[in-house]
Amino acid sequence: MTCHARIELKMFWLTLLAVALSTPSAVAGKMLTGLPALRDKGVAFHVQNTNEMQAMLNDPAPSHEKGVGNVGIVTYGSDIDWERLAGLSGVSTHIVLASGYGSPTSRKFGDHLTPSQATYGGVGNVVIHLVSAYIERSMFYDRLNAAVGRMTFLSDFSANPLYCNFMNAAFCGNPRAASDNTAHAAFPTATWGARFRVQISEALQLQSGVYFTQAASQYALAQMRSGFKFNGATIDGEAIPLELAWEPHAGRGGTLPGHYKLGAVYDTAPHSSLFEDHDGEVLGLTGAPARVVNGSWSAWVLADQQLLPFAGRGPDAGLTILASAYWNNPRTALRAAQYSVGFMIRGLMRQRPQDMIAINLAYTRIAHHVTRAQRLRAALQKPGDGSPLPVQRDALIIEALYQIHLIRGVTVAPDVQYYIHPNAQHDLRNQWMLGVKTQIEFI
Repeated sequence: MTCHARIELKMFWLTLLAVALSTPSAVAGKMLTGLPALRDKGVAFHVQNTNEMQAMLNDPAPSHEKGVGNVGIVTYGSDIDWERLAGLSGVSTHIVLASGYGSPTSRKFGDHLTPSQATYGGVGNVVIHLVSAYIERSMFYDRLNAAVGRMTFLSDFSANPLYCNFMNAAFCGNPRAASDNTAHAAFPTATWGARFRVQISEALQLQSGVYFTQAASQYALAQMRSGFKFNGATIDGEAIPLELAWEPHAGRGGTLPGHYKLGAVYDTAPHSSLFEDHDGEVLGLTGAPARVVNGSWSAWVLADQQLLPFAGRGPDAGLTILASAYWNNPRTALRAAQYSVGFMIRGLMRQRPQDMIAINLAYTRIAHHVTRAQRLRAALQKPGDGSPLPVQRDALIIEALYQIHLIRGVTVAPDVQYYIHPNAQHDLRNQWMLGVKTQIEFI
C-alpha cells in the first residue's frame, strides 16, 4: 500500500474511505465494463482477500505443539459519492463487510499477547460481518470533514496504512497496544460515533470525535459477531480522541513525503482492573471481584518519512523509515507501552519498481502493576496446583518480508518473524516462524 494511496483511499483494514472513487489497481481493472461507468456516476465497489500463513520453525516449550496456522479475511466495500449521483454537495456514504477464517500460529507456542497474523481477531470465523456503515460530508472547500454512523475508532486514530504491509498484529493497522483498551473499537468492530476533521493548512490536519464505547461487551456478546448490533443497550461510556497530523514534503523540490501523528484519547467507560480487587488486594488471592476503574487514557506518536527516493521508479519508490510509540494507562491496560521502529525499501531493483523489502521491530512492556501481582500469585502457588502461573514482563517481535508484485492487484510476501519472550513470558522459548502473505484486490 503506497503513501499516496493512504491519502486518497483507505483501502484494506482502514474502512475503505474512498471519496475520490478513482480506479483502483485491481485484478479486474477495466475488464468489467460496467465498473468504470458506475465510478463515473459516483458508485464504487471493492472486493479484496488477504491470506496469512505462518509455520513454526523450532520446537516450542513443553505442553505446546509445533504447527502451522492460517488465517484470512475477505472484505467487501461500497463507496457512493452522492454529489455525482444525486447532486448532494460533499456527501458520500461508505459500507464495509467482511468474512473471516482461521487461527493464528502464535497461539500454538503460547503467545496470546500479539497474534502472528493480524488478519485474525474481531471478525473471527464468520460468514459475514458488518465492519462499518456511515455517512460523510465535506464542507468549506474540503477544509472541514464530518462523518457519523457505525465507525471503527482505530481506523481513524493512531492508524497508519503503511503498517499493514506487515503480517504481525504488533504493526498492522495500529500498534497492538492501541487495542488493549476494549473501549477503542478496532477493525473489524464498530460502534456508534461521529468524527470531525479540520484541514488547518495543506500539511496540517486536526481531528477529533465522540465514539460511544462498549468496553464490557465489544468482543463478548454473540450479537457483536455479526456486527449488526445497532441498539445502544450495552453502551457504557464515550471515547473522545484528539489527533494532530502533519504531512510535510521534505528535500529539494518537496520530493520526500512524511507523515507524523500526535494524539491522545480519554474514555469514560468502566474498566476491570487486571491486578487489584475491589478491596485493594492482589486480584485472585481473596476471591473478591476486580476493582472497576471508571475512565482511562492512551497517547501515541506515529511517524514515517521517506529519506531516499529512487527517481524514475514510481512516486513511492525509495527508502522510508517508520517509528511509533503508544502508551496506555497502566491501571487499566495490560500493555503499558509499545515502541516500534523499522524501514521499507520499495523499488530497490529498477526491473521491479513495485516490489518492497521491509523490516520492523516492536517492543512491548507489560504494566508493572500486573507483573507485580502475577509474581505474587506465582510465589504463593502451592506445589501440585497445576501448571506454574505465568509472569509477564516484556516481549520483542521482529518481522522481515519481501513483497512481490505479481500482476495488477496481486502481491505475495514471503515473511519471517522472530518472537523473543512470547506472551511476554521469559519462561517460554523464543520462536522463529516462516510464512507468506497474499493480497488480492479483485475490484
